[in-house]
Amino acid sequence: MADNKKKVYHVAKRAEDNKWTIKFAGGEKVIKLCNTKEEALAFANQLAENQGGIVQFHASKGANKGKIQKTR
Repeated sequence: MADNKKKVYHVAKRAEDNKWTIKFAGGEKVIKLCNTKEEALAFANQLAENQGGIVQFHASKGANKGKIQKTR
C-alpha cells in the first residue's frame, strides 16, 4: 500500500543565532540553515514541490509570532 502522507517542511527562526531553519515535521535534524527568511522559504518551497509536500512557516515576530502559516 502506498503512503499518501505529504511531507511537511517547517521553516522557523532559531533564537540562538537568528538563522532560519528548515526541518521535517517532528524531526530534530535541520535540513538547511539560511540567513534570511526569503532564502529559507524559497528552498523549502522547492523541496516541497519536488517531493509533493507542503511548507509550514512559523512567524517570528508581530501579531502572528509563533503561529504556523501554510505557504504551499
